[in-house]
Amino acid sequence: MNIDNIAKYRNYLLPLMDIISIILGYYFVSVLITDSFLMKPTSIITVHEILTGIILSIIIYQIMFRVTKRYSNIIRYENNQDYLLYIILSVFSILIVSFIEELFLGMKNPTIKHNLVIAIVIGILMVVYRLLIKYVLLNDVVSNNNNSESENKKRLLIIGGGYSANDIIKTLNSSLKGQYEIIGIIDDNKKRIGYSVAGVRILGDRTKIIPICESQKIDEIFFTIVNIDNKNKREILELCSKTNVKVKVLSSLKEMITQENLFHSLRDVEIEDLLGRDPIELDNHNIKNLINEKVVLVTGAGGSIGSELCRQIMLHNPKQMILLDNYENSLYDIELELKTNNPNHDIRAVVANIREKDRLESIFEKYSPEIVFHAAAHKHVPLMENNPTEAIKNNVFGTYNLVNCSDKFNVKRFILISTDKAVNPTNIMGASKRLCEMIIQAKDKESSTEFVAVRFGNVLGSNGSVVPLFKKQIAHGGPVTVTHKEITRFFMTIPEAVALVLQAITYAEGGEIFVLDMGEPVKIYDLAKSLIELSGYTLGKDMEIEITGMRPGEKLYEELLMSEENLESTKHDKIFITESMNFAMEDIEKKLDMFRELLKDENVGKDEIKDTMKKCVPTYKEPEEVNGE
Repeated sequence: MNIDNIAKYRNYLLPLMDIISIILGYYFVSVLITDSFLMKPTSIITVHEILTGIILSIIIYQIMFRVTKRYSNIIRYENNQDYLLYIILSVFSILIVSFIEELFLGMKNPTIKHNLVIAIVIGILMVVYRLLIKYVLLNDVVSNNNNSESENKKRLLIIGGGYSANDIIKTLNSSLKGQYEIIGIIDDNKKRIGYSVAGVRILGDRTKIIPICESQKIDEIFFTIVNIDNKNKREILELCSKTNVKVKVLSSLKEMITQENLFHSLRDVEIEDLLGRDPIELDNHNIKNLINEKVVLVTGAGGSIGSELCRQIMLHNPKQMILLDNYENSLYDIELELKTNNPNHDIRAVVANIREKDRLESIFEKYSPEIVFHAAAHKHVPLMENNPTEAIKNNVFGTYNLVNCSDKFNVKRFILISTDKAVNPTNIMGASKRLCEMIIQAKDKESSTEFVAVRFGNVLGSNGSVVPLFKKQIAHGGPVTVTHKEITRFFMTIPEAVALVLQAITYAEGGEIFVLDMGEPVKIYDLAKSLIELSGYTLGKDMEIEITGMRPGEKLYEELLMSEENLESTKHDKIFITESMNFAMEDIEKKLDMFRELLKDENVGKDEIKDTMKKCVPTYKEPEEVNGE
């Protein structure tokens, strides 16, 4: 028997097997009760009664199974619920048979008790033969796979001996059998060592990961622990990275729930797994009080930070959400997403350029926003080094326009999304953002609007960030490019950063620059090395890291605080406030006038822009001065 034959004749085979099960069920129970192997008439049940029961049962069973579409089932994928249903249908069918025998045929034998025993036996026989067919089908697949792909079978080590591992092993042993050879399980609970999960033995704790991978020539590791703190997760993944074995991680519980097959929740290791940061706790009550029933405007709404701001703001019930961006494709995407997820909210998408003062004023006049989140900016360091006038026009004067509109139209609170590159900047982009900080601090002194800034480092997965680039390079076989072996950066996930932005502004009184605790700085070289190793490659053998040299305007170490700034703590342990600097709007206007004069000439040189920026932002220096080159 093989798959082709069963598939070809299943419409005839399954009803025939069910009929045989009915006959055998009656036969076995009658033999047990009457001791009459040849079904001779007895004082309990006659042959006529047995034959009548068989004929009625065949008819009723066939009707019931076809009404419930049992013959439409694919046997290979039937599960315990299906098998239980066969038993229930068998009992229900026999009860109907008993009703017909007694009410319409006047038969007193067999009794309902006797018929229920027959029903259970028939149901069991039906389940047993289906299990046998399932076994034949799966083993036929396995034998075919083994014949054609035996050399490609991956040797697998599973980390975690819980329910998730149990479900994944069952999936691998059924629909994916032949693709993986499960060598064993790693579990830190020493009491479990030596026991088995779904037939797979627990070999030891995390200290055995490296020796087992070496001795058993493991090809792949599945990390299946969901309920684990970030510190232990990072430590285990660091051990895995030393094996040069490809690692897949089971997604969070929330992501797992949306997957029908737990195996599909396995994903490649992300940088978030390697950072091992603890979850951020927020005071959502204060955030909701700030945003609830307010008109909120987000600039750069289609960007990586802006779009996440929109998502999290929507959780706190704004009266109206204004999405502003000059790039229509990304704006359309976030508008569609928000309207799909929040069908009863007022969401407006506005295409506009923050450089255009008149356009902004018409938007502010029309919608009267009460809170403005300013995330629109040119942020790519090398591009802005080569196009410095664009950084001035967009970052500086775009912010200036928004600040003045917010003041003119009585916005309650204005939040500038800033960057660690604004601290002691070595590039035009960072210096432009520092000038933006100076603008909002100066404006705050003369306006009823509360102007604040939130400063943080690199966010993972944002447009143009290093992690997506590394993943793409690894997928293409390398090399992975790093500008300098010693370069370090602060990292935070986009949802983390945005959540802290929303928390920070609940502490705002006006004029503050909030600084987010980004954790420890990470060496970009080490980050690239870990991603390579956890992707199953050996650095120096399968893949290389190429040092390309520092890019224009780049410095080795980013900072979150300038030397003249002092930090004050807040109620949140990851949010701090810098000491407010004494800037006057009159002085800022003079600085901006210098740029206005320069920008009259579209062919103005980079050196002139840089010289003017140094006059406007005293902390701005050339990269060589900071990097010690």
